Amino acid sequence: MTQEIHGTVADGFEPVRAEFAAFVAGELPDYEGQLCAYVHGRKVVDLWAGDGCEADSLHGVFSSTKGAAFLVVALLVQEGTLEPDRKVTYYWPEFGAEGKGGLTLRDLLSHRAGVVGLDAGFTGSELADDRAIAERLADQRPFWRPGTAFGYHAFVIGALVGEVVRRATGRTLQEVYEERIRAPYGLEFHLGLPEALEPRYRSVQPMAPTPEQQAVLDATPTGPHTLASIAYNTHVPGAGELVDYPNSRAVRASGPASAGGVASARGLAGMYAAAISEVDERPPLLKPDTIAEVGQIHSTGYDLVARIHKSFGLGFQAISDYVYPYLGAGSFGHSGAGGSQAFADPRGGLAYGYTRRRFACPGGAAPENERFVRTVHRAALAG
Repeated sequence: MTQEIHGTVADGFEPVRAEFAAFVAGELPDYEGQLCAYVHGRKVVDLWAGDGCEADSLHGVFSSTKGAAFLVVALLVQEGTLEPDRKVTYYWPEFGAEGKGGLTLRDLLSHRAGVVGLDAGFTGSELADDRAIAERLADQRPFWRPGTAFGYHAFVIGALVGEVVRRATGRTLQEVYEERIRAPYGLEFHLGLPEALEPRYRSVQPMAPTPEQQAVLDATPTGPHTLASIAYNTHVPGAGELVDYPNSRAVRASGPASAGGVASARGLAGMYAAAISEVDERPPLLKPDTIAEVGQIHSTGYDLVARIHKSFGLGFQAISDYVYPYLGAGSFGHSGAGGSQAFADPRGGLAYGYTRRRFACPGGAAPENERFVRTVHRAALAG
């Protein structure tokens, strides 16, 4: 039975609805997902599909959470509370242990610190607690000489920058985000989900690979003590599956800033729209110079953890470099392991958000995002 597509698109964006419907028709019958986009602060796409999925349903967005964390940092840099070229130890002296004393905040944000995890790994309760993660990482010896290379700090970057925010402001990153970004705009993107909103959460479902996808997964080399295993904490016996991370109420309640956020597509796109555009008569959160700095490539090349080419701006993924090359230079955002994607293209005034309930195969931004982003982008250019 063909799933019904709910929601609206603005004039000129009808091809996005058609593309979304075509994709959903080819998915498993239990598909649930949401797609939202803004152009110059105006919502132009607001679609969703799936039994039980509503416009305001909330999904675990894994590393798309990092976008909220980096937006907090960008605001604090913009107002001078944080200075990217100061050493991290200026804010957090204990971090200087084991040869990390020369690392700047800019290096940290650019995934150049080399502390992607712990030799001994984290417990499940620690991964739900940014303060605990930061405290343990302060004494960790880097896995490469800080500043000489980069690698994705998958589970820990939010805690590391969050500790800098806490030392500089006396407030947690989650508190600053709630007060400065989420609450003023009414965003459906939470770093710490109130219990009253729990009924709107749709638990993440495990991936359902095709035989061809399973063959690729089976052929992917793994090892218990690789940088990737340490970064994703899979070298710890009984660490649990990544897919279940946001399904923990402890994680949802505390909202760890690396991967513990929950959001709707409206929330993801709305946050990036607010960052670069006037929304509801509110000026953009970021000034042009700040937008240029966060989107400027800081780390590019071979990622030691992901083992592929990647590029990062000031925290954010520099997605026009290695994901969607047709987007404007300086586009910034972040994807999530379960399939979510969110970004801003400041030159085009485009903000985009996508969520899905079932964990995408093989992980990271779900493959369908390429279809959706390209179609949204074409419609925005034609408008």
